[in-house]
Amino acid sequence: MIKLAAFLGNPGTEYAHNRHNAGRMLAQALPFYPSLSWQKKFKGLYASHESAHFIMPETFMNLSGESVFAAAAFFKIKIEEIIVVHDELELPLGFISLKFSGGLGGHNGLRSMKKCFGSADFWRLRIGLGRPDSRLPGEGGREGSGEGINDWVLSDFLKNEQETLMPALDAGANLLLQTLTCEPETLLKEWAKKKVASLEAVSPEPAVSGEIQ
Repeated sequence: MIKLAAFLGNPGTEYAHNRHNAGRMLAQALPFYPSLSWQKKFKGLYASHESAHFIMPETFMNLSGESVFAAAAFFKIKIEEIIVVHDELELPLGFISLKFSGGLGGHNGLRSMKKCFGSADFWRLRIGLGRPDSRLPGEGGREGSGEGINDWVLSDFLKNEQETLMPALDAGANLLLQTLTCEPETLLKEWAKKKVASLEAVSPEPAVSGEIQ
C-alpha cells in the first residue's frame, strides 16, 4: 500500500491554477481535504489522514524531490511506498494513468525525485494535459519540437478545459484513495491509461509566458 502521497506543483497564488499545478489541484479533490490540517514541514506543507501521509512541496517544481525525500526519511517510508501526483504532457486532457517507475519524460519534478532518492522506482499518478497546439488546446504540436511547452504548462486551464479537468481530478482522487488501502499493483490493469472525461474544442486563448520550473 502507499504510505506517502506527494502532490507536485509550484507554490504561490500566481501558479495556483496553472496546468503544471494539476498535481496540487488533485489534493483538493480528496473528500477529506477540508478537514486536513496542513503544517509547514519538510520544505513543504504536510498533512496526515489515518495511516497516510501527504506532502505538498513548497519548493519550486525542479526541487520538489527535496521535500518528498525529507518526509519519507522522517517517517521511514520506502521509495516504493510513495506515489507522486503530477501533470503529464504525454497524456491527453481527461486521461488518468497509474504507473510504477519508468522514464521521467522531461518532467523536472520527477527528475528531482530521482536525484534525491537515487532511483525512479516510485509510483506515479499522472494527470493528462496534452501538448500545446495552435489549433486545439491539449492536442497535436510538432513532434519533438517542444515549442510552447513552457508557456503551455505555466498558463491556466481554459474554461472548457476546467470542465474536463474536474471529473478527471475526482477520478484521480478516488484512485489515490484506493492505493492507500490496497496494493497498487492490483489497479494497474484498469488504470494504466484511462479516459475519464472528454474535451470539446474551442479557440485557444493566449498562453501566459514564464520560465518552466
